[in-house]
Amino acid sequence: MDSLTQVALGAAVGYAVLGSKVGRKAAVWGAVLGTLPDLDVFLPYAGEVEAFTYHRGFSHSFFVYLFASPVITWLILKLHTSDQQYKKEWFCLVFLTLSTHAILDSLTVYGTQLMWPLTEYPFAVSNMFIIDPMYTLPLLLGIAFALFPKVKTTTARHMNFLGLALSSVYICWSLIAKVAIDHKLETALSNSGIQVNDYISTPAPLTTMLWRIVVMSDGQYYEGYASIFDDPQDITLDAYQTYPALLNSIQDEWGVKRLQWFTRGFYSVRQKEQKVILSDLRMGVECSYVFNFVVGEKTMSGIRVGDFAKVSERPDLSKVGRIWDRIWDPSISLAPSLVANDC
Repeated sequence: MDSLTQVALGAAVGYAVLGSKVGRKAAVWGAVLGTLPDLDVFLPYAGEVEAFTYHRGFSHSFFVYLFASPVITWLILKLHTSDQQYKKEWFCLVFLTLSTHAILDSLTVYGTQLMWPLTEYPFAVSNMFIIDPMYTLPLLLGIAFALFPKVKTTTARHMNFLGLALSSVYICWSLIAKVAIDHKLETALSNSGIQVNDYISTPAPLTTMLWRIVVMSDGQYYEGYASIFDDPQDITLDAYQTYPALLNSIQDEWGVKRLQWFTRGFYSVRQKEQKVILSDLRMGVECSYVFNFVVGEKTMSGIRVGDFAKVSERPDLSKVGRIWDRIWDPSISLAPSLVANDC
């Protein structure tokens, strides 16, 4: 999730655990710890693929938190020597703040290695978009009461708890919505005759009322949208070509295999000029994917391995306002105006 949300969640959890005993500094430490795991983006990784696939690795592991929490607790108590009697509570604050950060991240589509080093499996429920005001606002309002100096402690605790409760209910709603969308999609796919290898549903930007669909097939993939108000026959999917044969001569390269694994097979391969580009289909939209890598380069003697540089694609913001309209009207198309893969 975005940094503001993680700071708000950390502050809310911190205040819920220890705010009644140590006051607002519990929220402050919760906010600090809430953003700590994401500082791994500043580590000097060897390349773009490493930075992409190692993010949310060890820094988001429950096992790392279990061993790091006593050390962090010791450091906090060195600063707050008067809180020695709350050593167990401070440990709970540290561990829960870090853990809820990782759990929340695992609800997005990116992938979070919760069980590192036992496994690098990237858990990704994909029931939350990376930024969702409906989740963040209750947390911010609840913690605002805790930080406002003229609010009574009892009121602050109750409002902070209410913010956490409302945000948690929203997560439950998103899970229910995802199950409903997947059920509709399965019905639509069974009626369409599409050869389905795998599919994924993720919330559209800023909402859980509209969901983006990606379906992998042989030699092509499909992208579409489904609203919680849609019937299965309202779901339309647009087909796009992918050319995995471009990887044949470089398929044993570590970077290629790493990207194929991390994307869980939801990737496209295309040639743009002399470059072979692999795109993660889970994040972004057609012609505007967030993660694209130059995995190969076409030469006179064939395709050789590329430099794995990251390629940016500017999003088409002209259709953002139509997301709301698509929730209610299935006839509205959010497909890119460009033909096929000519991005």
